[in-house]
Amino acid sequence: MATVLFCPVTFNLAETTRMIQVAKALDPAHRVVFMGYEEDFVDLVREAGFDYRACSPSWSRADRERAIAFDQGRSFTSPFTRELVAERVALERRLIRELDAAVVVTGSNLTSFISARAEGVPLFYPVPFALTRPQVAQTTHFGFVPGRGGFARLLDRIATSAFRWIYNRAPLAPKAFTTVARENAVPPLRTVVSLLTADRNLLTVMPWELDGYTLPEDFERVGPIFAELDAELPPIVGRLAGASEPLIYLGLGSSADRKLALAAARALGALPVNVVAPIGHYLEPGDEVPPNVHVTGLLPAHRLGGLVDAAVLHGGQGTVQTACATGIPFVGMGLQPEQRWNVRMSERRGNAIAVSPKHVGRPEFLDAVRRVLDDASIRRAADEVREAYRGADGAAATARCIEREIAAPSGTS
Repeated sequence: MATVLFCPVTFNLAETTRMIQVAKALDPAHRVVFMGYEEDFVDLVREAGFDYRACSPSWSRADRERAIAFDQGRSFTSPFTRELVAERVALERRLIRELDAAVVVTGSNLTSFISARAEGVPLFYPVPFALTRPQVAQTTHFGFVPGRGGFARLLDRIATSAFRWIYNRAPLAPKAFTTVARENAVPPLRTVVSLLTADRNLLTVMPWELDGYTLPEDFERVGPIFAELDAELPPIVGRLAGASEPLIYLGLGSSADRKLALAAARALGALPVNVVAPIGHYLEPGDEVPPNVHVTGLLPAHRLGGLVDAAVLHGGQGTVQTACATGIPFVGMGLQPEQRWNVRMSERRGNAIAVSPKHVGRPEFLDAVRRVLDDASIRRAADEVREAYRGADGAAATARCIEREIAAPSGTS
């Protein structure tokens, strides 16, 4: 038996649920411990039956919003102060030693990239392919410049080259990580890519998402990992599914905001559809949505197949993969480069339409929703993608990778 320490960002829903799925797939003989700094989705960890260690210093709501803005490229202001990074690394190192952890599994808890290395413990990172080192190095068009003409393509290639240099070479990592890494005898983390590359990087994607790419030795594909919440759908979903109007699922994960949630709900309110919308965590008292939009708490979205006719999603990998696995065509409005990439991969397969979040409420958004409801070719593509997903189990593949590391003689993995 060995101890595996999971370090998700616990205010990120997709990341927390991804870690839970991996932990469930491990041999129960192993000891699983979760740690985190914020309480948002910790109940999901506890409900799954895992030991959870609440840690500090945690972030305020404003700090979290700054972190999300920094992650989405909307701000260069980072909430990672030297004091916070140093305290978290010291705490994580103590916890690794106290638990005698054999492996650390991170989501995007960036201090894990220092603490695990400082303790000499292998660091595993189940991660989407977008914005990883090989994806940035080998992608010629990120889609920064919209348009399909030759001039737009040229401008996008230039923008992509500039982004590649910034991501891989510019010393843009918050200075706190360079300073604290040195203090812990770890190579300094100066670039964005150095902050997001572990010892073992496990790509949570389907095979076609890697077409044309070559992976370095520290990267491998494991397959999709998405939430399967142990809960029943609320009765309202069944009632709406039986109505004559189409049923749309509005899923915005944990990286959207109140403004987008209200805008999307109000736009969908103009269509002759019903909407089930687990967006309650974004709304404030007094916020009103149209009567055909039914706000709920978190839903076990993997149970929506056959009940929902289409979805409107923020583009996070978990929500996209859940729609793919259940055969639900969707409109995706990625909020940052990784999410836009996720949507683009589905759009290429034919089961999704990409729309800018800035266009929610405009005619092109409503036209896209109508198309995913009515276009037979999109629905056929969604059925084909669902069949391709059948049997794919990234959580089990990730668990096997971790267990091989545990079983390997020291120094041979």
